[in-house]
Amino acid sequence: MNRTDKNGGERATLASTVYERLRHDIMRGELPPGEKLRAEFLRERYEVGNSPVREALNRLAADGLVLRKDQKGFRVANASREDLEELAKTRCWLEEIALRETMANRTVAWEEALVLAFHRLSRAPRSSSEKAYQKNPEWERLHREFHMTLIGGSGSRWLLAFCGQLNDQAERYRQLAIRAIYPKRNELDEHRAIFDAAIDGDADEAVRLLMEHYRKTAEIIQASGAKLQ
Repeated sequence: MNRTDKNGGERATLASTVYERLRHDIMRGELPPGEKLRAEFLRERYEVGNSPVREALNRLAADGLVLRKDQKGFRVANASREDLEELAKTRCWLEEIALRETMANRTVAWEEALVLAFHRLSRAPRSSSEKAYQKNPEWERLHREFHMTLIGGSGSRWLLAFCGQLNDQAERYRQLAIRAIYPKRNELDEHRAIFDAAIDGDADEAVRLLMEHYRKTAEIIQASGAKLQ
C-alpha cells in the first residue's frame, strides 16, 4: 500500500469513528433535536479535523438524522408530534408489506434466525440498573436485530433498507422519552406475542400485533412530556 492509499484509509476510518460517535450522541439525545452542529464545536468534541467531521455529517444527513440547509450549515433533525405520527404510520405501512412477504416466503433458516433473535432479546435486561432506567446498549442492539429479523425474508433489500432507516428514527424518539416508556409497559410480552404469531404462521395476527406495538410506542412518547416541537 502506498502512502496515499494509507492516508486515505486512515481518513475513512477516522470519519467512520466520528460518524458512530456523533450518531450515538444524537440517538441518546445528548445532541438534542434542532441543535446546530457547528464545525468548531464538533472538532473539539471529537478531537478531529474538518474532513472527518464533514464526511460524518454528510452520512448522517443521508440517514435523516441531520439536516443540511444552504448557507446555514448542519443541525440535528427536529423531533415533532407530527413527524412522530408520520413516522409511525409509514413504518406500519412498510413493515406490514415486509412481514407479509416474509411470512409468505418463510424458510427454515428464517424461522431459526427469528427463534434465536427472540431468545437473545428475552434474555437481555431492558435496563442496565434494577433500581432506575439506564440504557442497556446490548438490549438496544438485540431489539433492533429482532425487528429486522422478523421482516428479513421479504426479498427486497430496498424495502429492508427503508425499514432499517425508520427503525433508527423511531429509536431516537424512544430515547427522548425512554424514562416514561420504561415503567409503563412490558415490552417482552409484546415481543413474545408478535414472535408467537409469526412462528405459528398467522400473518394477520402478527401484523396486527406489530402495528399495535408501534402505535403504542408513539402514544406513550406523545404522552410522556418529551420535548417535541
